[in-house]
Amino acid sequence: MKTEAAQRTQQGAQTAAAEARGRDRRRNAQGIGASSWYGRLIAPAVSSPSAVLETLGATVVAIGIVWLFVPDNPLLLGYGFPWIWLVPLILALRYGTLLGAAAALVVLGAWWLFYGQAAAAGAFPRMYFLGGLMLVLVGGQFGDIWGARLSRARTVNGYLNDRLAALTKNHFLLRLSHERLENDLLAKPTTLRDTLTQLRNLALAAREHSDGTNQPDVAQLPGAVQFLQWTAQACQLEVAAMVRVTGNQVDTEPVARVGTPFDIVADDPLIRHCIDTHTLGHPQAPELRHEDSSRYVACAPVLSGADELIGIVVVQQMPFLSLSYENLQFLLVLLGYYADGVRHLTVSSEILDLVPDAPYDFALDLGRLARLHRDTGIDSSVVALIFDQDEASDALFEQVARSRRALDVVWQARGKARRAIVTLMPLSGAGAVSAYLVRIEDSLRAQFGVDFEQSHIGVQTLHVTGEHPGEALVRFIARCHLDG
Repeated sequence: MKTEAAQRTQQGAQTAAAEARGRDRRRNAQGIGASSWYGRLIAPAVSSPSAVLETLGATVVAIGIVWLFVPDNPLLLGYGFPWIWLVPLILALRYGTLLGAAAALVVLGAWWLFYGQAAAAGAFPRMYFLGGLMLVLVGGQFGDIWGARLSRARTVNGYLNDRLAALTKNHFLLRLSHERLENDLLAKPTTLRDTLTQLRNLALAAREHSDGTNQPDVAQLPGAVQFLQWTAQACQLEVAAMVRVTGNQVDTEPVARVGTPFDIVADDPLIRHCIDTHTLGHPQAPELRHEDSSRYVACAPVLSGADELIGIVVVQQMPFLSLSYENLQFLLVLLGYYADGVRHLTVSSEILDLVPDAPYDFALDLGRLARLHRDTGIDSSVVALIFDQDEASDALFEQVARSRRALDVVWQARGKARRAIVTLMPLSGAGAVSAYLVRIEDSLRAQFGVDFEQSHIGVQTLHVTGEHPGEALVRFIARCHLDG
C-alpha cells in the first residue's frame, strides 16, 4: 500500500510539473498583457493575414451600430469626446500605424457618406478628424514600437530556448557518458599493468603443479580458473570457457568457465579454424566468411613457448563494442602471457642457466617479454643503476630501491666491488626509460642534492628483443662491471 501511494504521489508530482511547464511555455509565447482571454483578443501575439479585412470590418460594424441607435449622427459629432475614434485607436494598437490609418480613412468615408452631401463645404470638422488622426498615429506608433520589441524579445527567447534545449541534451548525454564510464569501470576495473601483475602471480603459483623434475604439467592448464576470471574482466567476456587440446583433439569438458555453462562442439568452424591455423578465429575473419555459421563469437588459441597448441578459449557471448580487433589482440597477448607462465621453467631455463644469480621471477618475466616482443612487437627494457660498495651510497641505493613502479621487476645484483639495481620495465620503450631515469635523478636531487654524476651512479640500459634473452642479459651484466 505504501508503495502504491508513493507511486501515485510521484505520478501526481510529474503531472503537476508537466502542467507548470506547459503554462510557462504558453506564457513565454504570448506578449506582455496577453495573460487573459480579453488580452489575447485585444492584442494578439501574432498578426493574422486577414488583419486588413478585420480592420475594415470592425470599423464599419462600429459605425453601423452607432447608426442604428443614432441615425442622424453616426459619428457622434458634438458629444464632447470623439468616441468613434476609439475603434481606430484600438486597431492601431492592435495592428500598427498603417492599419490604424486605414481605419481612419473608413471614418472619413463614413463622414462623406452620412454628412458630406448635406453639409456645406466649410462645415468639415477639421479639428475632429485632425485630433482623431493624431490619436490613431500615436497609438499606432506605440503599437509598432512595442510590437517590434516583443518580436525581438521573442526572437531572443527562442534562441535562448534553443541553447537551453541543446545544453539540456548535452547534459543528458554527459550523464549517460558518466554512467557508461562507471559501468565500464565496474565491468573492467583493472588496467593492463594490473592484469599482467595478477597473471604473474598465477604463473608463480603454477609451480605447485610441477613434479619432481621441476617441470609443470602444462597439459592440465594450471591456474586456468583464475586466469579466465581475470581475462574475462580485462577483455569483457560474458560467457566463455577454456578447454584443453591434445594432439589437435579438443576435450569438450572445460577446465574453466565464466558465465552461463554451454556445450563445446568440437567440429564448430571457429574451433576447427583455431586448431588448424593456431590463430584467432571470429565470424568476420575473411577466411571464415564462406563457412557455415558458428555458435561462438571468437576462439583464441593458447600456445605454449614452442608454438604448441595446448588449449582454446571459446567465447560465446561478449558486448558488441568489445568485439574489436584491439580487444581480441589484447586477449591473444594475455593468452601468450599465461601460456609462458605455466611453462615458466621452459621459458626461463636458458636465462637461469646462464645467469644463476638472477631471481626466478626476473628470469620468467624477461623470457615472457622477449616472446611478447617477438610475437607482437611490444617493447620492454632493462635498466641498471650501478652503485659503489660504500657507506655513502647506502642511502642512495635504498632511495632508488623504494622508487620502483608497481609492474617493474627489480633485481638487486651484488658484485665484489659494486652493486646494481637492475629493473625490468615491461611494456616500456626508450621514452619510458628516459622518463624513469629523469624521475629517479630528480628524486635524488630533491632528497640528497646530488645527481647521477655527482653520486657516481652508473647507468646501463638494454632493449629486450626476442632473440636469446639469456645471452643478452649476460652481456648486459658484464657491462655493469660489478666485479671491478
